[in-house]
Amino acid sequence: QVQLVESGGGLVQAGGSLRLSCVASGRTFTNYRMAWFRQAPGKEREFVAVITWSNTNYAGSVKGRFTISRDNAKNTVYLQMNSLKPGDTAVYYCAAGSGGGVYRPLEYDYWGQGTQVTVSS
Repeated sequence: QVQLVESGGGLVQAGGSLRLSCVASGRTFTNYRMAWFRQAPGKEREFVAVITWSNTNYAGSVKGRFTISRDNAKNTVYLQMNSLKPGDTAVYYCAAGSGGGVYRPLEYDYWGQGTQVTVSS
């Protein structure tokens, strides 16, 4: 089992920045591909960013504005979000996966409880 706890969400004005953190406990953190997803009201959960040992990949809507990183010594993955837009408003979830898929929620084994990000215009 892996437990994931997100933090760092909040209310920010458009153009502002936030950094989300996700601390993992339980099984070996480095065994897992770590990702961030988000879900806005009335919408499906969507992929935001993923990081393996050293490779990263981003959704087109956040590329160039968001940066995912991980600190294996602290069992923590981060999502630095810059130039935030109202369309980024959602609950953001951290996920851990060990299989081969990347972009779909069902390809991840463990999830955090989510942290709310609200961007005002």
